Amino acid sequence: MDLAVNLENLDLTSDDYVLDNVDEHIQENLEDDLVKEALESGVDLREYAKQIEKDLSQVENGSIHDYIAESGNIAQLHTQIGECDQVLERMEAMLHGFQHDLSSISAEIQCLQEQSVAMNVKLKNRQAVKSELSQLVDEMVVPETMITTILETPVTEREFLEQLHELNHKINFVKQHSYNETAACRDVQDVVEKLKYKAVAKIREFMLQKISSFRKPLSNYQLGQNAMLNCRFFYEFLLSNERHVANEVKDEYIDTLSKVYFSYFKSYLNRIMKLQFDDTAGKDDLMAVEDSSKKGFFSSSRPAVRNRSTVFTIGKRDEILKDGLEAAVIVPHAAQKNETKYSFESLFRSQHYALLDTSCREYLFICDFFMFTAANAKDVFNSVLGKSLALFLKHVDTICSDSYDSIALFICIHIVNKFKVIMHDREVMVLDRYWDTVNAILWPRFEHIVRMHIRSVIDCNVNHLASIDVRPHYITRRYAEFSAAIVRINENLPNPQVEQVLSELQTEVQNFILRLAACFRDRKDQLVFLINNYDMMLSVLMERTAEESKESDSFQQLLNSRTQEYVEEILAPHFGGMMAFVKECENVIESGQSDKLRRFEQKVAPLVQGFAAGWRTSVDLISREVTRSFTNFKVGSTIVQAAFTNLIQYYHRFQKLFTQSPFKSIPARSELVNMHLIMVEMKKYKPNF
Repeated sequence: MDLAVNLENLDLTSDDYVLDNVDEHIQENLEDDLVKEALESGVDLREYAKQIEKDLSQVENGSIHDYIAESGNIAQLHTQIGECDQVLERMEAMLHGFQHDLSSISAEIQCLQEQSVAMNVKLKNRQAVKSELSQLVDEMVVPETMITTILETPVTEREFLEQLHELNHKINFVKQHSYNETAACRDVQDVVEKLKYKAVAKIREFMLQKISSFRKPLSNYQLGQNAMLNCRFFYEFLLSNERHVANEVKDEYIDTLSKVYFSYFKSYLNRIMKLQFDDTAGKDDLMAVEDSSKKGFFSSSRPAVRNRSTVFTIGKRDEILKDGLEAAVIVPHAAQKNETKYSFESLFRSQHYALLDTSCREYLFICDFFMFTAANAKDVFNSVLGKSLALFLKHVDTICSDSYDSIALFICIHIVNKFKVIMHDREVMVLDRYWDTVNAILWPRFEHIVRMHIRSVIDCNVNHLASIDVRPHYITRRYAEFSAAIVRINENLPNPQVEQVLSELQTEVQNFILRLAACFRDRKDQLVFLINNYDMMLSVLMERTAEESKESDSFQQLLNSRTQEYVEEILAPHFGGMMAFVKECENVIESGQSDKLRRFEQKVAPLVQGFAAGWRTSVDLISREVTRSFTNFKVGSTIVQAAFTNLIQYYHRFQKLFTQSPFKSIPARSELVNMHLIMVEMKKYKPNF
């Protein structure tokens, strides 16, 4: 079929083609698969083309018969297609209508939104106006309850305080809007002003009565202050509305409390000083003044203290700086009833702890109730307690000028310093100047008394003292107890000023001890006296103080040097020849002149034989002599051991000399005592403690 078509196309178009393209078309037809197959099979192309046309005619006739057979269905299909077109046209018209309606609805919605926004703005404006007007009306209106409560209810009732808060708010509100010329203010301003004056009058009367109650005898002003703090808004109301009435209340409080405190402290100071020990130190109770018991009957017209040593010892007096510092104050009538007496420093602590406690409470009350700044509160505090502080300063100056108890004064100095720290911990600094002034009174008096002790030591004539023995002297014991007391007290809160005073006293006491030692003719007795006194002073210092002090270090050095010197003295009578021989020979050896040792050969044999014959006896005699000389068994034992140690060292050095050429061949070398034997023998004298 394709071949026939191609041939027909070739015939029909052959006239139209140009000669140049004939070959190209022929070539294309020859390349066709059907043409190739026909050519290869040897079929005649004309016959083949006719057969193809016949087949095409049959197919065409068959198709026509099929169309004629289906003509009814085709007509029905045409009708249905027409009906569908009509339905689609109607739907198109309907959708166009919907589109038009939707565009109209969108415009209406937009219009409604604009109306809604406008209505919302109007609503908010109306609500805002309503709120402002409602609040204004509520603030302006004075309710019947407020009027009744302010006029009739006592100021102590809670309802009065609540309505007073509301009234204060209305007063401020009316005052604020009156500046804005609000017309409604004129309607209620008169009522509010009358209520304010009534409230001010009632509060003024209540506050003045409360302050006046402080003046009643035996009244507890602390309870009154607590009641005033509970009604602190009353003063705040007066301060914001009637300042002159608030100033009147403040001035009345200052005047009343100033008199109350002055009267209380004046009575307390007078009554508590009657509780002091009758047996107190006087101007004659100095360190180097001889005990009255050792003086003549008519030596002094002044009755002596029962025990002058209490002037210089501390005992448990420093406990007041620890647990007793913040103990309860002394109650005079209770102490008088029990016939209890107290030391100077105990009374001083009680007086000033009462002042401290009162000052802290008063300052905090002034800051809290009157709502002052720190500077203004300090001025008011000075107005309230100024007279009382002046009374205390005068009292301290008086009692200190009559006091000769330097330990008590030094304790008082530390009490003042600790009280100052306590007040700083409570964040109250208003008494700093007072504490400094008290210290300025106490310290010069303490220093003056210590210098009186120093002067008494300097002026003491050792030749006029009673019989002196090698035991520790009572004056040096006084110094030791006094120095230990001052050092121990100073450990609580170190005061560098005291070191200079103690150093001067120590220097003079050391000179005094040397003057006393010079009263002994024998050097050995002098050394025993010095060792006993140095040891006693060192023992007291070490026992009474928790830390090492300059005084203890100084006495330790003196004790060591004197002990060494005494050891040499007690060894000399028994082993002096050997000791001198050792020293001379060692000097010769050190100078490099060993050949000169030959001149000492004759001394060697007697020294060796003498030591071997009597060393046990000498050791026993030394032990007994030291034991008799020193009352302190521990000191005596220490010196005995030091003496034996020195003896062993000397004898070891003596034996070492036999290694030198002049002494190597001396027959006495075989008579040397074994060092181990000496050490075993000396261990018998070693104490068991």
